[in-house]
Amino acid sequence: MDLTGKVALVTGAGSGIGKASAMRFAQAGASVGVLSHTADEIAKTADEINAAGGKALALTADVGDDAAMRQAVGRLVGEYGRLDIVFANAGINGVWAPIDDLKPEEWDRTINTNLRGTYLTLHHAVPHLKKAGGGSVIVTASINGTRVFSNTGATAYSCTKAAQVAMVKMLALELAPQRIRVNAICPGIIETEIPDNTRTRNLESVKVPIEYPKGKVPLTDGRSGDSFDVAELALFLASDRAKHITGTPVWIDGAESLMVG
Repeated sequence: MDLTGKVALVTGAGSGIGKASAMRFAQAGASVGVLSHTADEIAKTADEINAAGGKALALTADVGDDAAMRQAVGRLVGEYGRLDIVFANAGINGVWAPIDDLKPEEWDRTINTNLRGTYLTLHHAVPHLKKAGGGSVIVTASINGTRVFSNTGATAYSCTKAAQVAMVKMLALELAPQRIRVNAICPGIIETEIPDNTRTRNLESVKVPIEYPKGKVPLTDGRSGDSFDVAELALFLASDRAKHITGTPVWIDGAESLMVG
């Protein structure tokens, strides 16, 4: 899965899945634009990659900001001369609350980051993929909204994840003539920092009792996956090994979602 000579953009690369994937892309030979809304955090990611002998450019932008994303993508292409791989990974869990308790501004923030952010990432990146003669787009969705609907209160989050999969399928057809592949990764429970950034409120009032089999993740006897498990899948989808795969959501959850599907 050699990416030598390729240039990749990874959003949400300051930690978790994004950081792990950026590191794997760089190890495989790609020059990587690592993007986050937090300057200090993304500088550390770039420094780690560069210190390990890879090539990384730190980019700071809010994925929901049109002008900032245009500037970030332009800076990346200006630095490395092309763009071949886009991993639209940035996202938030946001606020999980009953629908009549969820505030409009909380809904808007989740939609703005997860869905508008994915749109803007691809909006500004796809022209460069076309110029390169093709490429790979990967979007981080989730088991929520695609296979799992039992996390009551996660309506805004789940809607964005379902919409991302629809976007992937639509764009797989639209961009196929330009030899641009578009796929989605749908993780289950992964050891990242995103659960720590989830705000929950009054969920007991809408919780539906569900009995799970012993061990939440059947494949690993309850152990969660980690970011590098997902990074390996991202590397495969970014590489020519996946040259005939497009429009496909890939669930990576150790069969967790099959217990409640």
